Amino acid sequence: MEELITKILGESLEVVEHFIRHNQDKLVLLAQRVADAFLKERKLMICGNGGSAADAQHMAAEFVNRFQLERPPLPALALTTDTSIITSIANDYEFSLVFSKQVKAVGLEGDVLLGISTSGNSENIVKAVKEAKKMGIFTAGFLGNEGGKLLEVVDMAVVVESDRTPRIQEAHALAGHILCRLVDYILFQSHATSPSEASP
Repeated sequence: MEELITKILGESLEVVEHFIRHNQDKLVLLAQRVADAFLKERKLMICGNGGSAADAQHMAAEFVNRFQLERPPLPALALTTDTSIITSIANDYEFSLVFSKQVKAVGLEGDVLLGISTSGNSENIVKAVKEAKKMGIFTAGFLGNEGGKLLEVVDMAVVVESDRTPRIQEAHALAGHILCRLVDYILFQSHATSPSEASP
């Protein structure tokens, strides 16, 4: 079992490092988009299914509560948390609409929508993105495999080049933490004049 652990660790490190190194510029641009939305009194909406739903909630919590800095709460919303809304939409209509209806209800021009999908093919996220774009909402995707359908739909695709769901999720989790840290830096620390002042 020790060999299995070592193999898993090696795979994870390889996938995550490749992903981050090849998407640094996109993560910076996405952080700037999110920070700009917050400055304009707009919000970040995040959605995903399964483990990606947990990632959406995790990331929203980091923004609303705090990440590393003591700073004001930031307006992020996971569209995965209200079971009454989700089950009523799925029951009365279809599951593919559970996120797009929420976007239509609470989204505003200038918001940002981040969809998380390890396959890139989650139909409910595809529909949410299409709805968001009609409303003037910037859309981004944390995706896996080769990006799937969402690759051609989102304004910005951040793709983990792997077909192994656990490795993709591990990379997405790190990307979420990096996004939080970059947004905090842009909003609260970029004016610092020395490395010591830029420390949390």
